[in-house]
Amino acid sequence: MPIQVIDERQGLHPRINRQLLQRGVCRQLLSELKLPEKSLSLVLLTDTQMAAYNQQFRDKEGPTNVLSFPAAFPEEAHAALCGDLGDVLISVETAQREAAAKGLSLMARLVQLTIHGVLHLIGYDHERSQEEALAMWDKEQQLFAQIFQTRRHTMPHLAVNVDHVATLRQARGAAEPDPVLAAGICELAGARGIVVHLREDRRHIQDRDVHLLRQTVKTKLNLEMAATKEMIALASEIKPDLVTLVPEKRQELTTEGGLDVAAHQKKIASAVAKLRKAGIQVSLFIDPEAEQIQAAAEVGATHVELHTGRYCDAASREDEDQEFVLLRNAAELAAASNFIVNAGHGLDYRNTTRIAAIPEIDELSIGHAIVSRAVLVGMDQAVREMFAVISQAGQAG
Repeated sequence: MPIQVIDERQGLHPRINRQLLQRGVCRQLLSELKLPEKSLSLVLLTDTQMAAYNQQFRDKEGPTNVLSFPAAFPEEAHAALCGDLGDVLISVETAQREAAAKGLSLMARLVQLTIHGVLHLIGYDHERSQEEALAMWDKEQQLFAQIFQTRRHTMPHLAVNVDHVATLRQARGAAEPDPVLAAGICELAGARGIVVHLREDRRHIQDRDVHLLRQTVKTKLNLEMAATKEMIALASEIKPDLVTLVPEKRQELTTEGGLDVAAHQKKIASAVAKLRKAGIQVSLFIDPEAEQIQAAAEVGATHVELHTGRYCDAASREDEDQEFVLLRNAAELAAASNFIVNAGHGLDYRNTTRIAAIPEIDELSIGHAIVSRAVLVGMDQAVREMFAVISQAGQAG
């Protein structure tokens, strides 16, 4: 029987991953309830639309977070019709406010409300008695844990970006220090991946470096690049383990923000398709925003790397806390959307601990801080010190 997720908000933001709600939430929920053959409609509304339903059917003013309308058929109705549980209506605006108040991602709150609504459809009612209310609450918590369980039990991997080893080399136009040699030292010190950004202007990493790294890296080679024809052709030839598509401006010192996948969906989808056809997994470097995660899913990426720059550059503890919540919620949503979740940009020995403890993050990409530390203590020691920071955070998480 079909499961429908209908967005009646006429394209309003935030964009909701309807496919995730349909396949990853509603379908799994009905399976957990031993009702896999039943059909269900989940309808997403604005506060104004929800208020109209409240007024018409409950004689109450204003919106509520969720309403349930069980399907009612006469006894002689066709069996196929009787397989319909009914409709669950959710106000996305109300859900968004509640998510912010509870410190949840919007998707997590939508999952909670969907569970609540479906339980009403099958006969649970928290208004009849305290005993029933407690039973419904317990069932909601059980189902939420089963559906939204994306927690990691090991610490994230460390991938070291060796771009700035090449920056030092290029400053003198000499042969040293060699980022290829540095990459080998990083791996021996415990790094689980090597990251390089081959820029259009070749300001640090050179084509020679990428070719040699492909031959020598024993863990995983992640090639950061712009989604240009030249770079796609080069990556298709070299075949790194992962390509991370990033925005790129000639005048910037380093990448200043995430890729706007939502605004350039057609171009990025084409680049992703070509790289995937070449057998390369593709990550998108994005800001921690639901709209960008949704767009990343629509273009066919396998990974997302969450941009941690705003968190790292926060001017106050309050700002840092706000950015951390955005990163945590984005990681939760991305993992629930079946992405492998990485994070990076600006992370150092002081600010990495909180990010490393986010359970859904699989890998941290760190470069400048490690290379800067290596100038004083050596590359091997610098990597081991960062590895210790991540390890401690992972164990604490």
